[in-house]
Amino acid sequence: MLAASAERILKERAPGDLVLDVGGWASPFGRADWVLDLMPYETRGLYGPVLGGEERFTAKTWVQMDICDRDPWPFADRRFDFAICAQTLEDVRDPVGVCRELQRVAKSGYIEVPSRLEEQSHGFQGPWVGWGHHHWLTELTGDGLEFVFKHHVIHAQRQAQFPREFWSGLAEEDKVLALWWHDGFAARERVFHDAGGVDGYLADFVVAHGPSRVPSGPLARVRRAVGRRRD
Repeated sequence: MLAASAERILKERAPGDLVLDVGGWASPFGRADWVLDLMPYETRGLYGPVLGGEERFTAKTWVQMDICDRDPWPFADRRFDFAICAQTLEDVRDPVGVCRELQRVAKSGYIEVPSRLEEQSHGFQGPWVGWGHHHWLTELTGDGLEFVFKHHVIHAQRQAQFPREFWSGLAEEDKVLALWWHDGFAARERVFHDAGGVDGYLADFVVAHGPSRVPSGPLARVRRAVGRRRD
């Protein structure tokens, strides 16, 4: 999570606010009263000390479950004043479903995911594009979040990639998308049914945001198809 976002959450939370951290196992947010994650409480903190101060959650308020289960999360509607879901939606199989449950159990919240500037950059983790374990590309829309499956063609098409040098020059806040929401937001998957639609979606973004040295071959001129959106 961005340090500035962590500071804002702490500043804006009243002492009595009930806070939920969804998917925070690797770096749980200390101010959270409850944590919901696939992994057990005893193994938390893979990425080091928690953000957000001393832990308010305990083993009793750590709920271990698959957040993409079809069953509702074990919380009443709007139980939480605030819900955090940072660096998680890109990892899971059903980010739209997770967004629905976030809005059901919380009144407001903060979501953070990798930006396409990072997720379409080549070579910073290995000889592939973006993070190898991420499943989705995410965009902020006027009313919320839109998810596109991270198709494997992204690793073979240079026109779909930013070079590593581009990624190295990004500020930390450019590597993520942050959504602060209150009383709900839209969450949808955008689905492409043809190769040209996917190719255009990937290449057009690089042409629009990348440096002039990014190649501009035929894929960059592919017309972006209008994908069917599935809520």
